[in-house]
Amino acid sequence: MATVFDTPVALLDAVGKPLGSSDWLEIDQARIDLFADATGDHQWIHVDPERAKDGPFGSTIAHGYLTLSLVNLFLPQIVEVHGIAMGVNYGSDKLRFPAPVPVGSRVRGVGELRQAATAKDGSIQATIRVTVEIEGSERPACVVDTISRYYPAVS
Repeated sequence: MATVFDTPVALLDAVGKPLGSSDWLEIDQARIDLFADATGDHQWIHVDPERAKDGPFGSTIAHGYLTLSLVNLFLPQIVEVHGIAMGVNYGSDKLRFPAPVPVGSRVRGVGELRQAATAKDGSIQATIRVTVEIEGSERPACVVDTISRYYPAVS
């Protein structure tokens, strides 16, 4: 269940607070193959289950950038900001992939509000660290500081 903020300005008082987690999502071979087709990255560790059995991970693994792209799916499950005209992805910082995501794994995003400030254009800029956890693993699949801008609704 998402942490809800009634207005973008409410983010300013929540810096350092955990925001909760998304639902678990299973990473199946079909999703990996679709990502390979979309990006042109058909490296065998991602798309060749037979060869990958004898590879370094014992199975195919998700692309790191597939794991990163799921942050866009997880963020609305982690945080909701009401009273906005729109929200935009502004960028990201500090991206890491500490552990591979084997096919069949379940992952979820866990969020923490790291920074929030009023930007020059009047929006609230929030940096949310999203840690993509792998069920049953001590190490996360991905850690990224996402930067979003929330533009207040005009009354």
